[in-house]
Amino acid sequence: MNLSQLHTGQQGIILNVRGHGGFRKRIMEMGFVKGQHVEVLLNAPLQDPVKYKVMGYEVSLRRQEAEMIEVETAAKAVQDSQTKQITVALVGNPNCGKTSLFNFASGAHERVGNYSGVTVDAKEGYADFESYRIRLVDLPGTYSLSAYSPEELYVRKQLVDDTPDVVINVIDSSNLERNLYLTTQLMDMHLRVVCALNMYDELKHRGDQLHVDVLSSLLGMPMVPTSFKTGQGLKELLHEVIHIYESSEGHDQYYRHQHINHGHEVEDGIAHIQQYLKGNDLLRSRYSTRWLAIKLLEGDEKAEAVIKELPGYQDIIKAREVAAQRVKEETGSDTETAIMDAKYGFIRGALQEAGYVMGTNDDAYRVTHQLDDIITNKWFGFPIFLLLLYLMFEVTFTLGQYPMDWIEAGVAWLGDFVSHTMADGPLKDMLVDGCIGGVGAVIVFLPQILILYAFISFMEDSGYMARAAFIMDKLMHGMGLHGKSFIPLIMGFGCNVPAVMATRTIESRRSRLITMLVLPLMSCSARLPIYIMITAAFFSVQYQSLVMFSLYLVGILLSVIMARFLSTCVIKGDDTPFVMELPPYRFPTAKAIFRHTWEKGKQYLKKMGGIILVASIIVWALGYFGPMGAAPSLEYSFIGIIGKAIEPLFLAQGFEWRQDISLLAGVGAKEIVASTIGVLYAGEYNFTPLEAYSFLLFVLIYFPCLATIVAIKNECGSWRWALFTALYTTILAWVVSAVFYQVGRLLL
Repeated sequence: MNLSQLHTGQQGIILNVRGHGGFRKRIMEMGFVKGQHVEVLLNAPLQDPVKYKVMGYEVSLRRQEAEMIEVETAAKAVQDSQTKQITVALVGNPNCGKTSLFNFASGAHERVGNYSGVTVDAKEGYADFESYRIRLVDLPGTYSLSAYSPEELYVRKQLVDDTPDVVINVIDSSNLERNLYLTTQLMDMHLRVVCALNMYDELKHRGDQLHVDVLSSLLGMPMVPTSFKTGQGLKELLHEVIHIYESSEGHDQYYRHQHINHGHEVEDGIAHIQQYLKGNDLLRSRYSTRWLAIKLLEGDEKAEAVIKELPGYQDIIKAREVAAQRVKEETGSDTETAIMDAKYGFIRGALQEAGYVMGTNDDAYRVTHQLDDIITNKWFGFPIFLLLLYLMFEVTFTLGQYPMDWIEAGVAWLGDFVSHTMADGPLKDMLVDGCIGGVGAVIVFLPQILILYAFISFMEDSGYMARAAFIMDKLMHGMGLHGKSFIPLIMGFGCNVPAVMATRTIESRRSRLITMLVLPLMSCSARLPIYIMITAAFFSVQYQSLVMFSLYLVGILLSVIMARFLSTCVIKGDDTPFVMELPPYRFPTAKAIFRHTWEKGKQYLKKMGGIILVASIIVWALGYFGPMGAAPSLEYSFIGIIGKAIEPLFLAQGFEWRQDISLLAGVGAKEIVASTIGVLYAGEYNFTPLEAYSFLLFVLIYFPCLATIVAIKNECGSWRWALFTALYTTILAWVVSAVFYQVGRLLL
C-alpha cells in the first residue's frame, strides 16, 4: 500500500520511495527513508495536504507525493521483520540470457528460446539471498525503450508505473556495442542499474579483452561477468544488487548518475524542455524529466501524450521544434538520429577507454556462418526444414510406440482389475468406462507428446527457429504477413495460447492480427492424441507418419490461403520492415531440454487429472443415463439423443453421431475429443480410412479451444475478432472435410 492510503491515527513502516532524481532525493532528505516509522496526524480541511510524523518531527506532504511512498502497517511489519524485500526488474535484449537468469535465481522454469520474443509478458519469481527476499520480474526482451513495438512499450510502462528498486540489465557480452544501447536508455531514466555481462565465457573464449572495472566506472553502474548456462556469477550479481540498493548515490565508485552528452544543440533542447517539466511535481515524481525531454525530442508519441494536459504544452512543443531545427541545421540529421548517434558514440568511447579489443578466436561465429551457408541456402533451406518436420513425426511415432504400448497395457490392466474386483453398478461403470476409459484414452499419448516437445525445444534453444523465420520471410510476405509471424505459427504446434501471446513481438498491428486469426490452423499438441488415436487405428504402420505429416502440411497450406485472403479482402494496411536477429547457434544442454519437455509433460498430466477427467465423467453420465433413468443403450441416453439430433449436420462428412458428440465436447479442450471417443466407442471403432481422415481434417481446422478464443480476445481488446475466428474455422472445417469425403467417395 502507499502512504496516502493510511488514515488519521494510523502508523506504518516505510518500505520504499518511488520516483526519480530530485523528487526522490528531496522526499528522503525529509526523513521518509526505508525502515522509518511514520504516523498520520491530520488531514487539511480539503483532505490535502496531510500532516505526518516521521523521525520525531512533523512534516506535511501532498497526497500525490504520499502516493509515491510504499508502506506497510505496523502490525504487518512486525510479522515481516525478519524478511526484507527488494523488487528487481530484469531488462535486456532478446537472446541475452535474461530468462535463464530468472530460472537460475528463482528456480522457476520459464520457457527459454533462442529467438526474439519468447518472454511475451512479465514473469515473477523469488530468490532468497543475504537476508533479503528478492522479487524478480522478468520483462520481455527488447532492443530499446522507444515506442516502436508492444514489447518496448510494455517494458517502459513497467519501469515507470512499477518502478523497481533495482534493474538488472542483462547484456550479451559477445555483442557489447549493440546491447549497451539499451543500457544508455536506462541511464537516461535515472534508475539503479546493475549490469550482468552474460555469456562472458564466450567473450573470453573468443579472446576478447575488456577491463570490466573501468567500464563500470565510466557508466556509473556495477558490471558483473556471468554465464547463466552454468550459474556463474549469480551470487556476485545478487550481492551487487543488494549493495546498490543499500548504497546512497555518489557514495560508491560504480554507483552514480551519468549524463550522456548528446551534443550542445540537443543538450540545450533537453535543458529548455526540462524547465517546463520540472515545474510539475506529479510529473517529476513519476518520470526522469531528462528522459522525458529526450523522448519528446525523439518525437515519441507516448511521451507527447503524457505532457498533453500540461499548461505549458504548446511551449514545450515549440521548444522541441526549435531544438529540432537547430540540430537539423548543424548536423543535417533529425534529433532522433542525432541522439542515437550520440549514444553509440558514447558507447564506442567507453569501450575504447575500457580497453575493449575483439579477439580473433571466433570459432562460434565461424561455425554459425558455415551452418548458415547450408541451412539458409535457397536450394537446401526448405528441404531441410521439411525433412526436420518429417523426422520429428517419424521419431514421435516409432520411438514413442514402445512406451505407449506399455502405458496402454497398464491402463487395460487397471480397467480389468477394477472390473473384476468391484460389484456391478453405476460406480463401477463410471470408474471403468468413464474415468479409466476416458483418461486412459488420452494419457497413453504422453510419450509422443514428450518426444514432440523435446524436438521443438531443441530447435528453439539451438537458434534454428530464427533461421526458419528467415527462410520463410518471403513466403510470409506473400501471404500478407511478416517474417516474424512464422515464430508464433511454429509455436502454435505446441500450444495456440502462448503462440497468440507471442504475436506481441510483431510490430505491425495488421500482421499481428492476421497471425492471430490463422494460428488456430496450426496443429497444437492438444490435437496430437486425436491424430495418434485415429491414425494408429485406421492406417497401416508404413503410412502413419505420412498421414500425420500431411495433417500438419494441410494446416500450414490453409493458413497460407486464409492469411492471403484476410490480408487482401478483410484487413488491409501497410506492413513493417523485416528486422530480426539471427543469434549464433548454441547447443542446448540436455538438462534444459529435459526440463522444458517435462514442464509440458506436467501440464499435460494436470489436464488429465482435471478437465479431461471431469469431461470424461460427464460424457459417461450423459451416455449412461437417459430421460427414464439408466439407458438400455447409448442411442437412448442423453448423449445419444443429442447426437442423433445433430447427426444430419455432419452427414456430408460421413460422420456418425458419436463422432459428432466428440467434436462438440472438444470445444472446451481438444483432448476431450480423444477421451470422448474412448468412452463412447470403448476401443471398438468402425470408421473407414476415408471417414477417419475426413474426421481428422475437421479436428485440425474447427473451433479452437476456449482458452485460445479468450487469448485472441485479450490480445485484440474485443470479442469481435475472437468470435470471427471461432466462426470462420468451424465453417472452413465443415467445407474442407465435406469436400474431401465426397470427392473421396467418387474416386474410391
